[in-house]
Amino acid sequence: MKKIVALLFITTTLLFAKFTSIDANRLIELQKKGVVVVDIRTPKEWKERGIIPNAKTITFFKEDGRVDFIAFMRELTKYVKNSNQPFIIYCAHANRTKVVGKILNSLGVKNLYELDGGIEYGWINKGKKTTKDIK
Repeated sequence: MKKIVALLFITTTLLFAKFTSIDANRLIELQKKGVVVVDIRTPKEWKERGIIPNAKTITFFKEDGRVDFIAFMRELTKYVKNSNQPFIIYCAHANRTKVVGKILNSLGVKNLYELDGGIEYGWINKGKKTTKDIK
């Protein structure tokens, strides 16, 4: 019974968690102000399509769909020092960012943004350049 209650609580929290979708121009404005941008795609995707210049590359979902949440958080906290610090996440089409964003919101992250449409529809299709200078 406790497991069911816990599962319902987590599910409800994830369903009502909120974060803000922004367009490419707003991302550029925020990045110029020092807001960290995090690409959560896989290394294969970074190599194929590039990344937004100066984005941090931290994989959330591995190629096989598994998640190493502890490794992700360990890397993320190198750049995002507390739950109030604003940052932006993006993936290929914004599907994964919605999942990750809801999880991070449920953990108390307050100032989270996502690139609307991901790098494909929200960046590349808007004529913005990517870089393959991945660090």
